[in-house]
Amino acid sequence: MNIVLAVDSFKGSCSAIEVAEHLEEGILRVLPQAQVQKIPVADGGEGTVQALLYAVGGTLRQKTVTGPMGSPVAAEYGVLDNGVAVIEMASASGLPLVPAGERNPLVSTTYGTGELIRQVLDEGYHKLVIGIGGSATNDAGVGMAQALGASFLDGQGQELPFGGGALDRLAQVDLTNMDPRLKDCQITVACDVSNPLCGPTGASRIYGPQKGATEEMIQQLDQNLRHFADVVEPALGLSFREIPGAGAAGGLGAALLAFCGATIKSGIDTVLDAVQLEQRVAQADLVITGEGRIDGQSVFGKVPVGVATRSKKVKPLPVIAVVGGIGPGAEATYDYGIDAILSTVNGPMSLEQAMEQAPSLLAQAGERVIRLIRCGAALR
Repeated sequence: MNIVLAVDSFKGSCSAIEVAEHLEEGILRVLPQAQVQKIPVADGGEGTVQALLYAVGGTLRQKTVTGPMGSPVAAEYGVLDNGVAVIEMASASGLPLVPAGERNPLVSTTYGTGELIRQVLDEGYHKLVIGIGGSATNDAGVGMAQALGASFLDGQGQELPFGGGALDRLAQVDLTNMDPRLKDCQITVACDVSNPLCGPTGASRIYGPQKGATEEMIQQLDQNLRHFADVVEPALGLSFREIPGAGAAGGLGAALLAFCGATIKSGIDTVLDAVQLEQRVAQADLVITGEGRIDGQSVFGKVPVGVATRSKKVKPLPVIAVVGGIGPGAEATYDYGIDAILSTVNGPMSLEQAMEQAPSLLAQAGERVIRLIRCGAALR
């Protein structure tokens, strides 16, 4: 049997490649002759750099940059063998970098993400993939653009401080000193959401709470993003606030479009193109995918549905999702190519226990998948 393991990370416990390795361990207990292809996958958030490095080859590098709350952080980025540089904004400006009690999107900044972009430009790279999932920010990407030379001035001609809370004071944008190398760059934004910049489905309303925003802050941040667009759109002669993905990463999607000439693309499609999923699936008998949690939102650009949809376009082989948790609405994924969902949790346990035991639980789940398939084969 030829089995493709195309899986996302189980955040907080196992990386994507570790998930694949543990599942393989369980599969081989039952079917030692199986041919297993391990493909780590991501959707533009955590794990995107590692997935592309694994698929294409390259090197992982590190640079100290300004973190989301202004303190230095060691951020990682990848340089692929095909000449593409890959950045995860979460590595420089991500939510996991900020303790829960200190999260505040009024002051958090994407400046470090801009420093990473400048670093790869300094190294001579002109093709960039930027994954923008997992942000701690709501600053419309202003910090990123400031790191690349842009100025955002208030009514007194003073530079705005970090954070989305200052955007209501924006009076003028000056791109005179914007890094000229950006004009010769091809930047693809790998994005796992389609939210616009403002409004009821915009950056602040949908993602503000997880970044520490109260209801009052959400209203302020949304108004500030709207004001940002009111100033910047006429200055640049373009409209970006309603473009799907403009609201990703607290408006970083909009900034990369407006100031860097980037193109927004589905994060999962970007990664699946790079790992050549269709070619790998062509000879497979079974596809196993998975992520930490599957629910009704998983149909919107998440790894299991992306893998299943594209696998079924190749041929009608079974696709099974192995997940940590099954949330409300998960059955919706059955309409997108998932044939069955199996949880790794095998008894009553806390989330902390499930995360601690993830390696053994994944191996046991891999074993159960193959045993169930053998039962089905016997029935047939």
